[in-house]
Amino acid sequence: MKSRILVVDDEESIREFLEIMLKKEGYEVTTAEDGAKARDILTKKSFDMIISDMQMPNLTGIELLRHVRESYPDIVFMIITAFGTTETAVEAMKLGAYDYLTKPFKIDEVRLNIANALRSKNLETEVRVLKKELVKEYSFQNMVGNSDAMHSVFNLIQRVSQAPTNVLITGESGTGKEVIAKAIHYNGPLKDKPFVTVNCGAIPENLMESEMFGHKKGSFTGAIADKAGLFEVADGGTLFLDEVGELPASIQVKLLRAIQERIIRRVGATDDMKVEVRIIAATNRNLEEMVSKNTFRQDLFYRLNVINIKSPPLRDRSEDIPLLANHFLRKYNDKLGKQIQSISVEAMDILKKYNYPGNVRELENMIERTVALEAGSTILPESLPPMVNTPSGRKMASSNEIEIGDDGLDLDKVIGQIEKELLIKAIHASNGVKKKAAKLLKISFRSMRYRVEKYSLGVMGDDEMDDE
Repeated sequence: MKSRILVVDDEESIREFLEIMLKKEGYEVTTAEDGAKARDILTKKSFDMIISDMQMPNLTGIELLRHVRESYPDIVFMIITAFGTTETAVEAMKLGAYDYLTKPFKIDEVRLNIANALRSKNLETEVRVLKKELVKEYSFQNMVGNSDAMHSVFNLIQRVSQAPTNVLITGESGTGKEVIAKAIHYNGPLKDKPFVTVNCGAIPENLMESEMFGHKKGSFTGAIADKAGLFEVADGGTLFLDEVGELPASIQVKLLRAIQERIIRRVGATDDMKVEVRIIAATNRNLEEMVSKNTFRQDLFYRLNVINIKSPPLRDRSEDIPLLANHFLRKYNDKLGKQIQSISVEAMDILKKYNYPGNVRELENMIERTVALEAGSTILPESLPPMVNTPSGRKMASSNEIEIGDDGLDLDKVIGQIEKELLIKAIHASNGVKKKAAKLLKISFRSMRYRVEKYSLGVMGDDEMDDE
């Protein structure tokens, strides 16, 4: 759509000049001979920009500017001023005018100023729309889950989002810890403020301080300009510290000071800077255990862990799997331009029985893959990835779920199956290193090696380490 511009000036020659020039540039132009006429036009038509003279009968440019700022704050306002009277233009800019044009006009300068002003307005509009979309995306209505575990999480999010309290979100990888953090931010009073994410495990230790707190030009090799740190960027909003358990000890000290005193210091600077930032941290590690081993500062742990939200693994809330699967089906239908109508009962049953070591993230990836490859209108069992149909991928049955029929059951076989599934889980968790897997299961390496051979699991991970 063409940008709409309202030109307001009591000199007909100025109105005609700007109208001709702006129409040649592709704008839709309306003119008014004074501020009062412009005010009437504004009640009947919307505009992206107003270009107005300062001195006019009936309603001056300053009076029109005040009216527009109060009633139409999204309209870009530019002032026309005579050469040598910039003081009045500066006053107008203090009241909210974007810029001023000086008579006599320089055509190229007028074109550039108007284009820049409208570009700035469009960017502001885009940012506003994106913020609204974020608020909508992370509203409670869009958070999927009907299990008791998720209702507890929703309840905590709702309560903690209203106060600027530090929050620690714990849970396995893929359980949606960042989604919870964003829900806290976008459902509270800080929703229009910055939400800044830092992955504490992805930044090299020698760059971490600069990334977090910024640096001054020349403070180290490669510091060619001043740089704001993530604390500064997040000032007034939320800083999300993902995988906070990966923070090196040297940064833990500085982070503690920033949280306690609400001040930071750029690398190479001599003065402190005040910041107001809400901290939400997340980790898949046991910070309490790390504190006991002196690998994570106890005082920092207490500062972060004011309120703890535990993000439950997907295997503990299987009643949410159909909701999530259908949610992701709709999402990737839209994204990939597909029209898959449903997930068959048999396929859904398989999805419900899968163990999901990667949690919700794994389910989402699984549905995305299936939607991308599915040629029919229904997702069938054979459409699902192979691993969901293997015994090792299924959830381990509890004793309450194992039925003893009239003919009894083979106890050794059942126990053997459970043992095999636990061995596979431990080998996966240790990236195929059986010595580490043995430690996870609290058995000797010799015993681990025997069981791996017993169940023919050698292909899953081989190492030559001796038993301790």
